[in-house]
Amino acid sequence: MSSIRIVRPRKFLLASAALTSFAAFDLPAALAQPAREPLPPVEVSPAQSRKQAKPAGRDAQSPRRAAARRPATASAAPKPAMPAATVQTPLNTNAVAESASRLGLTVREIPATVEVISAETMREQGYRTVSETAQGAVGVTSGDNPAEPAAFSMRGFTNSQINILYNGIKIGPQNMTSRITDTANLEAVEFLKGPASLISGEGAAGGAINFVTKAPHTGPVRNEADFSWDSLNSFRAHYGSGGSTNVQGLDYRFDISRSSLNGFADDTNTKTLDVSGQLNYRISDSLKTWGAVEYREDRSKAYWGAPLVPIAFSGSHATTGIVSGNYISNYNKTNLGAVTIDDRTFNTNYNVLDNRNVAQEVWLRGGFELKLAPDLTLKSQAYGYGAERSWFNNEVEAFNSGTNLVDRERFYVAHSQRLVGNITDLTWDANIAGFDNRLVTTLSSSYLDFVRPGAANFPFDNVSLVDPNRGFYGTLTTKQQTARIDNEALSFEDRLKLTRTFALVGGLRVEHIGLDRNSTDAAGIVNAGFPYTKDWAPVTGRIGYTWEAVPGLTFFSQYATGADVSANNIFLLGPTQPLDLTTARTYETGVKHLFWDNRAEWSFSAYDILRKNVYAAAGGQALNIAGRQESKGVELAAAIRPIDPLRLWGNIAYVDARYDDFNFVGGSFSGNTPPNVPRIVANAGASWRFFTPWPVELGITGRHVGDRYNTDANTVTMKAYTVADVYAFVDIPKAVFNAVDQARLTFRVRNITDKRYAIWGDPFYPDQILLGAPRTYELSAAFKW
Repeated sequence: MSSIRIVRPRKFLLASAALTSFAAFDLPAALAQPAREPLPPVEVSPAQSRKQAKPAGRDAQSPRRAAARRPATASAAPKPAMPAATVQTPLNTNAVAESASRLGLTVREIPATVEVISAETMREQGYRTVSETAQGAVGVTSGDNPAEPAAFSMRGFTNSQINILYNGIKIGPQNMTSRITDTANLEAVEFLKGPASLISGEGAAGGAINFVTKAPHTGPVRNEADFSWDSLNSFRAHYGSGGSTNVQGLDYRFDISRSSLNGFADDTNTKTLDVSGQLNYRISDSLKTWGAVEYREDRSKAYWGAPLVPIAFSGSHATTGIVSGNYISNYNKTNLGAVTIDDRTFNTNYNVLDNRNVAQEVWLRGGFELKLAPDLTLKSQAYGYGAERSWFNNEVEAFNSGTNLVDRERFYVAHSQRLVGNITDLTWDANIAGFDNRLVTTLSSSYLDFVRPGAANFPFDNVSLVDPNRGFYGTLTTKQQTARIDNEALSFEDRLKLTRTFALVGGLRVEHIGLDRNSTDAAGIVNAGFPYTKDWAPVTGRIGYTWEAVPGLTFFSQYATGADVSANNIFLLGPTQPLDLTTARTYETGVKHLFWDNRAEWSFSAYDILRKNVYAAAGGQALNIAGRQESKGVELAAAIRPIDPLRLWGNIAYVDARYDDFNFVGGSFSGNTPPNVPRIVANAGASWRFFTPWPVELGITGRHVGDRYNTDANTVTMKAYTVADVYAFVDIPKAVFNAVDQARLTFRVRNITDKRYAIWGDPFYPDQILLGAPRTYELSAAFKW
């Protein structure tokens, strides 16, 4: 196969429990202790969010639900809040994940593996960012730090093979557009596993992750405020308010959050600001309208990892248990031999002093829901998105065994992105030959304009391994690339109930993608082969069934397909590259079981995924064409509350992912494992609540991640690690703060054993490894009134 050289994809490639939702699980009223959950989440039903559904069993499927809002590319109007009696199950399978289906089905009714991590779970587990949230989901791993804020691995696939959605809308390849995202303004994070192009379109070979913003609810106004501080001198603050106004039918939601998260490495910090608001207006029983706006900003001083260093050089400072293997530097080609992470570099930042990562994003969304007839509903949403991003860093940190210095190289890129689109759904509930049927037809279109000035020169130097003179960026020369993308899609999704307990669920999506690209050099002269135009027309779909053998016990299977553009990045494709689509398919089967009066729940799934015409990093800045990537695995999740004070949960995922027919000039990676894919990922937790006048809860969570490789060459292993967090919170009675309905103080210790470990490796920068955070202590307070 051929080898293709690309120019600096890394920074355009910048960008992370369903079980842990048991940590926020409320029992039905007959079982719950009044003091058990003194800080219940504000119940909302956002325009593109999960909705809480009825409890499991036959009753969960009796009445027809109103049609789902279009998720994978955003949907339509908000619904009123669900009744207060709605119960969140141990694994949160009563939630409706609209990034997984437009049919308004609960997680338990979808023939696929879907997880929904609620806002309450994120708060109780201390998930501050979406990366931390992803690490609580079954079988999901993620990067961290400002350098890798939203790099995810799921079922053997990583980065752009996983669609990242914002309220159901895809804004572009996630390794170019994703930023660090605080969870304070989020109502839920949804995980759809396996090829998912039916719902979210091109790019979802490995699945989709959807971030759902908090939205209005109908009912009394509820306010909330949260504050936290940790031993790295990080702080977070959030205020939110929502409910019904004095105007009949008008509901609102407003949230503002601010954070300053300091890293463990020298001079690392990320500051975020997120302001979001939405209005829902019920004009009549048949017509509802809504509008939403959001502004997000983040500013970071970044850490790009610790360099791989020869054990022979580090001597007594060599560490074990972080990395292993023999390595020839991809950057300077010197032979490092057996490598380690030097303990003197744990907190060292090799970035230049004037480094900066900045992004500003604005969302405008609005739409309506119109009931044309009792069984016919029309929904439409228009949206606009704008972003300005820039990276200005030293990003290469490669130890040179010839000089015993660390070679560095600068990188700069900026984005100016504009996106507009519309999604319209028509939902038809019908009875076909005596069988209940729901059909959703969706028409969507979008236009994306992307301008990307980037570095035309890459200044380099070298510094000492210990106490480096970090210096400044130096001279910058820029060039420019542009991409304009038109996207139109027509999709159908249908659910046919053949019996009261057996349903067929399927769909088909026909998509058109039109790409216009241009590229100029530093002098503004158009490069050879540019501009050029390319069109694709992928057809993807899903077919499956669900069978509720007994109330609460559901078996499911599915066959689904996905497609994405070769090389994983539609904005970096050159005119000389093969521009064929990459295709993926999955076979999956499993079971979901809710029982013991909603006290216990478990799920199991097994899958087989095949992806063809794969592009992958062959180390450094080169892309190779891999013939196929195969991924087979199983996932098991369970949660139980045997007695009122005690909650237990756990999950484990096993995946065997490997390349096949991956040959290129000079070698072969056939049989190798893709980067950042562990065979084993496991999470577990337990908590005990003391029902005292001031209720106290103690909890512990643990996480194990198996060995991973940092490149397709599989020469350097990032060693397996196990970390644990502990927490304790106390709920303060209302009598103490008369103006506050609920108040909670929490103390948390993250990574209690102070484990040093490798959390992520960037295959485009294989000379360095991102380390996980050491032990930190955190205090937080939450109030609702």
